[in-house]
Amino acid sequence: MKRYILTGAPGAGKTSILRQLQGQGFDIVDEAATAVITREQAEGDAEPWTQAAFVEKVVALQRRRQMQSAASDVTLQIYDRSPICTHALSTYLGRPVPETLSAEIDRITRERVYEQQVFFIRNIGFCRPTDARRISFQEALAFERIHEQSYRQFGYVLVDVPADDVATRVAMIADTISQLT
Repeated sequence: MKRYILTGAPGAGKTSILRQLQGQGFDIVDEAATAVITREQAEGDAEPWTQAAFVEKVVALQRRRQMQSAASDVTLQIYDRSPICTHALSTYLGRPVPETLSAEIDRITRERVYEQQVFFIRNIGFCRPTDARRISFQEALAFERIHEQSYRQFGYVLVDVPADDVATRVAMIADTISQLT
């Protein structure tokens, strides 16, 4: 199975792009961090990313989703973020990388779980805060740089998806995937 990662700065338009790709028939695996935040907020924790176990919860959900999707009969999937993004998140939060995350990165590297080409969605010049994304545009830019560094550190090749309208970005990604497969 071919698994491509789509990543980038918070608020860069990843979700809009992914929904359009899904509408074109691509199999999408949703972002784990947002799911963890939404679940924890529903349980009364307004800022779950401040909890020590937050990164481990994200890693556990990413692994569970990846393992469940491995049983699928589809031949190609697009992931909204990956454990490498969680590495960037841990770095951004100023926390040491937990052993569970290091082990997961070792596993995905050893097993070559994801394709080496990663679609890096560039920021669109602003970042709208949401309940799950309470980050300024300047903070999003810093997070974007950390993401780039993390992916390069682990040997991934970034496919730059510049700021543009959603349809153009979707077409670029779909075209690139068809050339790579």
